[in-house]
Order: sequence, then C-alpha cells, then structure tokens
Amino acid sequence: MPKNFGRDPTETLARAAYSTAAGMPNWQIVSESEVREVSGNLGPASETERFRQIGEMVYADAVLTGRVQRYRERVGDEWGAKSPASVAFVLDLIDVRRGDVIWSARFDETQKSLSENIFAIGDIGQRGVRWLTAAQLTQEGVRKALGQLHQIIARAPIS
Repeated sequence: MPKNFGRDPTETLARAAYSTAAGMPNWQIVSESEVREVSGNLGPASETERFRQIGEMVYADAVLTGRVQRYRERVGDEWGAKSPASVAFVLDLIDVRRGDVIWSARFDETQKSLSENIFAIGDIGQRGVRWLTAAQLTQEGVRKALGQLHQIIARAPIS
C-alpha cells in the first residue's frame, strides 16, 4: 500500500476498499473510472436509488459503499506517537436489484500501545511494533472486513 493513500478520508476509504476487493479471488470488480463515468450521467435521486442505478449501469450485482465516521492522523512517527491514529468507518453492501443493505461492517479503532492493551498482541504479528498512519489503519480495517465478507460469500450456497 502506498504510504499516502490520499489526504481525503473518503477517498482513502474508497481506494482501500477498491484495492482490497480487486485482490479477492472470484470477485469481478468494476473500475473506479467506469463508476465515475456512469455516475456523472445520473440525475437527482436518493442515495439508495443512485447506488441501484449505478449498479445496473455497470451490470453489477451489488455496490459497496463506505462512510467515514472518524479519521484522525497520528501525531509522531511510526516508532513513537504522541497521539495515535484513530479511524471509524462503515461499509455497506447494497443489493442492486432490491436496493437494500445485505451486509454491513463497522470498524472503529484507535491504536493503542502494547502496554495499554495486552490483547493487541495478535496484531503485532501483522503490524509489527510500530504506530500506523490513519491510512494504514483504514487499509487494515477494510482488509479485515472484506476478508470476512469473502468468507461469508464463499460459504454461501449457490442458488
């Protein structure tokens, strides 16, 4: 992952979701540019209707949306932070045909030092002993959430 995924938290979440989903086996992901192109052709509509229309225009079964609720960058560097990164977001998967949310995940984390949270020891294997940026924390949260979604889909019977 690039060190700086973008300064805009919404863009950072969108890029993290796209890059993670594109790497999932057996998923066909529509490019960001194609979504941007078709969404520019839509008239005024509710958010749900807009997502449904975009999904239909790109022949998708579902649309993944995200909402950033908190995005606070760490103060300091990866070896010593005065204030840790803190990120909260929600991801929703919307069924294009029905227009309803069929899966949702919430991520809410403020990184803590190992001495503050002994339960974080499992994260050391993935993160190492360092302070993450808000973009890195976002990427980690998206990777966990979409990994869970992928497991659910992989276990679901084909109808």
